[in-house]
Amino acid sequence: MSNGEATNGNAAPQTHTASQRYLSTRGEDTGFSFEDVVLKGLANDGGLYIPEELPVAADWQSWKDLPFNELAYNVLSLYISPSEIPAEDLKDIVNRSYATFRAEEVTPLINLQGNIHLLELFHGPTFAFKDVALQFLGNLFEYFLVRRNEGKTGRDRYHLTVVGATSGDTGSAAIYGLRGKKDVSVFMLHPKGRVSPIQELQMTTVLDSNVHNLAVTGNFDNCQDIVKALFADPEINSTHKLGAVNSINMARILAQITYYFHSYFTLLRQQPETFKLGDKVRFSVPSGNFGDILAGYFAFRMGLPVEKLVIATNENDILDRFFKTGRYEKKPSYGAAAEGGIESDGAKAHEDGVKETLSPAMDILVSSNFERLLWFLAYEFASSAGMDDEWNKKQAGQEVSSWLSDLKTKGGFGPVYKDVLDAARRNFDSERVSDQETLETIKSIYKEVGYVLDPHTAVGVEAARRAVKKFSSATHTISLSTAHPAKFAGAVEQALKDEEGFDFEAKVLPQEFVGLDKREKRVRDVANDWKAVRNVVREQVEEEFKAAGY
Repeated sequence: MSNGEATNGNAAPQTHTASQRYLSTRGEDTGFSFEDVVLKGLANDGGLYIPEELPVAADWQSWKDLPFNELAYNVLSLYISPSEIPAEDLKDIVNRSYATFRAEEVTPLINLQGNIHLLELFHGPTFAFKDVALQFLGNLFEYFLVRRNEGKTGRDRYHLTVVGATSGDTGSAAIYGLRGKKDVSVFMLHPKGRVSPIQELQMTTVLDSNVHNLAVTGNFDNCQDIVKALFADPEINSTHKLGAVNSINMARILAQITYYFHSYFTLLRQQPETFKLGDKVRFSVPSGNFGDILAGYFAFRMGLPVEKLVIATNENDILDRFFKTGRYEKKPSYGAAAEGGIESDGAKAHEDGVKETLSPAMDILVSSNFERLLWFLAYEFASSAGMDDEWNKKQAGQEVSSWLSDLKTKGGFGPVYKDVLDAARRNFDSERVSDQETLETIKSIYKEVGYVLDPHTAVGVEAARRAVKKFSSATHTISLSTAHPAKFAGAVEQALKDEEGFDFEAKVLPQEFVGLDKREKRVRDVANDWKAVRNVVREQVEEEFKAAGY
């Protein structure tokens, strides 16, 4: 199964259901195994991997009393063939992934106000929602590599070199997911002096010998361009097996499905009078690259009763504009119009052309995972023509390729067909929340219930409040809390500095952050030059090999 086409004779088709085989959104790559899509990241045709079919969990209601880990196993096993990862192995990977979380229930649900509830996704090692996926992905990488390297020694071993660019959260979560893993080196590039101090410290105080932090003298775009250049470079790809951990990796989406089911079942136990099994729930999700809310769409397609998935964007509102107009278009901001946010929260660590905001993890020009939803929308539209499934899939791939080509060459595409937009609006709603509204939400929630929101979570909560007014206040709304407020202290302080009795250190700061700045750090400055980074990667991997006696 290690080299791909599950439908092309490398694996008996009966070992994989359609939801355990993967194809590319651009239509060229099909029949890939889960292992391949995890280790490859991006498809050969530049598309993103998705399951050939989304599974229906016919027995989802019987999962209602399961703890998080067992629920995760049930969800993941629908997408991963036991011929690739046997049941006991998958259970072990899941258990190890979530043993690192501080909360017993992994992702606790709390009642915030009325019928609005908060799903706390920040109880992992780096205090951000990305831990849910990246702890799992790190253990998956290790599992696949151990198996590939059975009986191999020295330089014959399959060694994965993970290269990524980060503006903050992804870097620390990826590092904590991969630190100390055998046969993996991780190189995380960040724009020097532009990520928030707490995020930089979370990355650079990890001293494991397989972790390499590279501070690039440039901006986030430069870091991303270097990573893209390395993945496109035949020379390094002939000697090193490069891997990706950013949100395009399919395993990250799959891992996040679990907490949609888990929060639904927790709500059943917490609200037995007003919420019954089978009732619809609404989710509000702070959205940048669309991976988190896409997992909610997968959960809905699997059978979870969802009234609406509310996309909550900040002022970088390409998603909100698409759902309002049907046109998906970059709208870059420059100069004074682009300035904003708080430097110490990482507002300067973004790609070129975004509007700097108080919720910098959502400061994006285009949404990298949105392509996956576009494929499902295009597939549904193609299906209405009454042709066979192969034709529908081919049409969807061609439509997505055409849209993405226009995005690249013309800066946008659309308006899409009315039927496509109507299908998107059937399941999704969207809201745009300004910085001023973000601050007001942090302030009002603190005043009303004494809870401190991080700025990204505040965007989601404000969108949730609007959805309650727009649709129905009787429907329970679960708003996703994506980061601990201490990670974005600047915005929290700005919102609450005048509140009587508010003390950031006493109310917000976790013990784990205290003294982080006194710890030993390991980081290397590199020039904004992909060939210089390539040399560093080669040199450091070589050092790791020598240290291991290879």
